[in-house]
Amino acid sequence: MPTTTIAGDCNVYFDGRRETRQRGHVLIVVKPDDTVLVHDADGYQPVAWLTRPADLSLTHDPLWLVATDGEETLRIEAAGEVAVTEHDVGEAGTPVGDCRCGGQLVRSSGEVLCLDCAERHSLPSGATTLDSTCDCGLPLFRVERGADFELCLDYECGSLLDAVVERFDREWDCPNCTGDLRVLRRGGLIAGCENYPDCDTGFSIPDGTVAGTCDCGLPRFETAGGERCLDSGCEVV
Repeated sequence: MPTTTIAGDCNVYFDGRRETRQRGHVLIVVKPDDTVLVHDADGYQPVAWLTRPADLSLTHDPLWLVATDGEETLRIEAAGEVAVTEHDVGEAGTPVGDCRCGGQLVRSSGEVLCLDCAERHSLPSGATTLDSTCDCGLPLFRVERGADFELCLDYECGSLLDAVVERFDREWDCPNCTGDLRVLRRGGLIAGCENYPDCDTGFSIPDGTVAGTCDCGLPRFETAGGERCLDSGCEVV
């Protein structure tokens, strides 16, 4: 996705909640989401801006930019010589290892993506990427769902669901009937009664490791926020 930069002598007009007119040698950045930032030499804060406008138009010769969002309008026109340049930009993140294509893998929000190819992998909440790698060449990550699991970024090498099923499926009894709790994916991972729909008991499996049994009979988990029952609403002390 391109970012456009405009540098030179411009008139800048803003109409809306605040009305201003400015003239000077400025640097204008038009981001991929159409946000317009106008910077001068004084400090880091823009002298004018419009975030994610509903409409934006830009002509180059002569320079004329109009960004509108509701009752707010930012207009920029060349008053002297200006230079307009487009730059390709992409996502950025923390380096976590090498992609199978040889490119750099980075972690951005809840996923790992390659800067050089289209490969990307989602990460479960609470996951930590590791320096070690899978036999396939991709980095491993560690995540807690009742136990500590180390898994490959590529779910084809083994998914979190499969690992938790193998360890905890039917491990716990349903507190409301005679059924076992099955490990299922319903958005996140849940422990749900096998007798559904006759019994609709289900609990989200938290980020953490099993640390004993609650007095209600369900497992207790050690989490980043402290120890808790599998049933987040458990009132047993």
